[in-house]
Amino acid sequence: MNFDLASQPQFVQTAAGYALQGWDVAKGWLLSPAAWSQFGLLVAAFLAAWLLTRRLGPWLTRVLTPPEDARSLLATLRRFVLVFVALLLPLLAFGFTAIGEQATRAMFGSGAVIAFGKRVFLFLAARILVREIITDGFLKLLGRFILIPVMALYALGLLDVATARLNEMTVALGNIEFTLMAVIRGLIAGSILFWLGRWSNDQTGGYIQRQQEMPPATRQLATKAAELTIYGIAFILLMNIVGIPLTSLAVIGGAVGVGIGFGLQQIASNYISGVILLLEGQATVGDYVELDNGLAGTIVQTTARAMILETFDGRWIVVPNEDFITTRVINYSDQGSSNRYEVPFRVSYDTDINQIPKIIEAAVATHPDVLSDPFPPDCELRAFGDSGVEFAVEFWVNGLDDGRNRYTSDVGFLIWNALKDNGIQIPYPQRVVHMKQAEA
Repeated sequence: MNFDLASQPQFVQTAAGYALQGWDVAKGWLLSPAAWSQFGLLVAAFLAAWLLTRRLGPWLTRVLTPPEDARSLLATLRRFVLVFVALLLPLLAFGFTAIGEQATRAMFGSGAVIAFGKRVFLFLAARILVREIITDGFLKLLGRFILIPVMALYALGLLDVATARLNEMTVALGNIEFTLMAVIRGLIAGSILFWLGRWSNDQTGGYIQRQQEMPPATRQLATKAAELTIYGIAFILLMNIVGIPLTSLAVIGGAVGVGIGFGLQQIASNYISGVILLLEGQATVGDYVELDNGLAGTIVQTTARAMILETFDGRWIVVPNEDFITTRVINYSDQGSSNRYEVPFRVSYDTDINQIPKIIEAAVATHPDVLSDPFPPDCELRAFGDSGVEFAVEFWVNGLDDGRNRYTSDVGFLIWNALKDNGIQIPYPQRVVHMKQAEA
């Protein structure tokens, strides 16, 4: 087959050259007895793997499937291995083909066809891995657009050619030049490393948060320290893989230091303030706090830069960590601490006020959330007002009087009912007007 391709573009000539080489290889295989023997071995290996998979697959599935409620380390390991049963057919075919390749090379001195079959079985294994086993979206994306194309090139015997071409092509970044292969390798390695970093960070953070004997602030600090360590190691490994010397990071570190000194002061201040808050434990997740500027809410999340407060009306407020250090903060500490509230009321001047404290204190003490420790309900005389005698009852509760808790409202109802039951009148506002008649 002779074609005059001199007038065609270079890539057409190159593609035609590869096509002619493939045709020559295929023609050689079709006309070679050794090749037909290898084709026969490939078919036999596949059939043997298929028959063995039909026997082993259900048995392995039964053995590896743990009880549904099992949560031990062994059960987790069994579930992990179970998902790879889908690879049994291509891997067994690959193993049988490898045995056949040794026999073929010993008999005919050639094993190109059966070696091609081995690579095809590996390609099929990679395809099953991406389509049926990997569930993470990011890893599935890497498998679909990187692993499968690479395995396809390997199966066709073009991986070395493609690698050599990528090593010849360079990408310039200022005064630094990288080969295209180095860039691709860095992107792939970086993606995998930082996915592993995210996964290990989630696992480490979950393990630390389950250690209930540690104070919440210590758990938060340990989680952030583990996160920085994991991503720092991933970054250093990536620099080594790409080939960037770590000594060059000193220059980058100096530039970052200058940036922090001039443009990133606020970010650095918030980050350091966050570390101080975690170390001192003055405000942690679950605490109800009120800042000097009037912002108030429950801390639902802490980050390196800020704390997130949730108000009782469902709004989230992002408060920089520095505000917790440089301003006054009232921490009501909703996690089991006691808070005191009071409800004012007044009675008529016709009332025997000596009976009021006993009646009101007994009524308020019946509320299930009112505490007797540190102090029981305390009814105090506050003033002799214009319209009546003014009292207030103080009481202690665990929690905050807002949201789902309505302590002052409940106590107000108790006061009303107690006064009504004892015939005590709550006066209306009154004014006494004296009219003086003018003399004739």
